[in-house]
Amino acid sequence: MTECPVARAARLRPDAPALIWEGRASTYRDLDALVRSWHSALLASGARRAVVRSENRPELVGLLHAAARAGVELALLNTRLAEAELPPLLDRLGPALRLGALPGAAALEAFAADARPVAPTPLDPARIHTLLFTSGTTGRPKAAQLSIGAHHANAHASIETLRMDDGSSYLCNLPLFHVGGIATAVRCALAGATLVLHRRFDAAATAEALGSGVTHASLVATTLQRLLEIRDRFSDTVRAVLVGGGPAPMALLARARAAGLPVLHTYGFTEAASQVTAERPGDADGATAGWPLPGVEVRVSDGEIEVRGPTMMLGYLGEPPLSGWFRTGDLGELDDRGRLVVHARRSDLIVSGGENVYPAEVEAALLSHPQVDDCAVLPWPDEQLGQVGCAAVVVRRPIGENELRDHCRARLAAFKVPRRFTIVDALPRNAAGKTDRPVLLRFLQGTG
Repeated sequence: MTECPVARAARLRPDAPALIWEGRASTYRDLDALVRSWHSALLASGARRAVVRSENRPELVGLLHAAARAGVELALLNTRLAEAELPPLLDRLGPALRLGALPGAAALEAFAADARPVAPTPLDPARIHTLLFTSGTTGRPKAAQLSIGAHHANAHASIETLRMDDGSSYLCNLPLFHVGGIATAVRCALAGATLVLHRRFDAAATAEALGSGVTHASLVATTLQRLLEIRDRFSDTVRAVLVGGGPAPMALLARARAAGLPVLHTYGFTEAASQVTAERPGDADGATAGWPLPGVEVRVSDGEIEVRGPTMMLGYLGEPPLSGWFRTGDLGELDDRGRLVVHARRSDLIVSGGENVYPAEVEAALLSHPQVDDCAVLPWPDEQLGQVGCAAVVVRRPIGENELRDHCRARLAAFKVPRRFTIVDALPRNAAGKTDRPVLLRFLQGTG
């Protein structure tokens, strides 16, 4: 058993800043009081599992820590999902307390408002803390079960790597339904640092925060580029800026370093509770994704990246427990210094603005159109988002691009909808009868 990090910080440094939200600072005493109220409300609900869908707000931070204290499994759903995508996920999760923007859910801001606070209880590191949906290589959503211990192990390793302490302040404009946002909140609590929470990414607000004393931040290549478009010089008070969520051009990282941002390229995924590798402060060139975090093991077997260690998930909901090495499906190699070079993310994965788009899921949505006979979705380069989806579609009768786009929008989150549609007579097939994606991509490049 272990002490809740918020309770520990409130006991040792009750007046230290814990959370800054919309310019207002709360101390660790304040945050602990919020967590105590949420703990009470969760106990009163009798729920073993809670499902929440919400943009960033302080109540979500309180709920995150309270769920660990109450032993309630917390499933966090993406606010960008289309309404049609929610029912299968809710069915998979089964009976649960619903909070936020969900059918029949209680309002997040009011649920614990009148609860009588309860004293903190020790945390069981082996208990499931969060359930986070990830599509895997098949495009079918799977819920990764992450324990309290996995989140804490990742946070401790990140704190050591990023040189965080109780004087640090970490900007969190990543959503708290993503593993990167959760990891930021947990590492701040364990370090006794200040969580500077933004509702979402805003380039001007991010520039202001990084220019006014914030020491750490996490970005993706797209948001880093937008940040550098509005500001070209930053304070030396910034100690580290993680850049993950997919490929990051070396030229962009070099531009950021020239602007005074100590950017560190990182590689991670949901099943590992966020980071797996990262460059180190003072030794970052953007050529690799850095070294494995302390306690995390990485190897490359037949070109595929494999990971094991205390940060790994317990397994997917409804599937056998994870044991041994986790095969990521990503391709890479380790250089002569032990740093990871990532050649390609999960086989057909499209990383668009830091969001994972799995072609199988998009293709299933397109094939539900009565006039679509066959289709394939491939990555297409984009200056702003890094990659977007490009759909090659075989149709039974002439269909306009807008009709296909509207059909997808009704069934998928906006970031999953292909930006480009090309009508083709047939898809090229390999000897196994599967779509020959390299051949198709060359054809599309010739028509684009």
